[in-house]
Amino acid sequence: MKTIVVAEKTPQFAEDKDIAAKVREDELRPVLSSGGRVRLDFSGIAGATQSFIHAMISDLIRSLGSDVLDRMEFANCDEALQSIIEIVVEYSQYEA
Repeated sequence: MKTIVVAEKTPQFAEDKDIAAKVREDELRPVLSSGGRVRLDFSGIAGATQSFIHAMISDLIRSLGSDVLDRMEFANCDEALQSIIEIVVEYSQYEA
């Protein structure tokens, strides 16, 4: 399983969609496309915008299918961040 420490990629408040898209394309997509597993570790992140989470995972769900969620782990998320992830996951499956 590949672990990506989000705090190493973005400031404490994750809001830059370009950073999220780069992480998606450079780190998440290659692993998930080849059947691997990814752990997104949010320790050190004080918060994130919905657009950041959307840019990071929505296209993966739409293009690889919702089964990709079985190979993704979201670690060290506070309640607010977990809620944002759940919202993005839910509407990304409907967009598929």
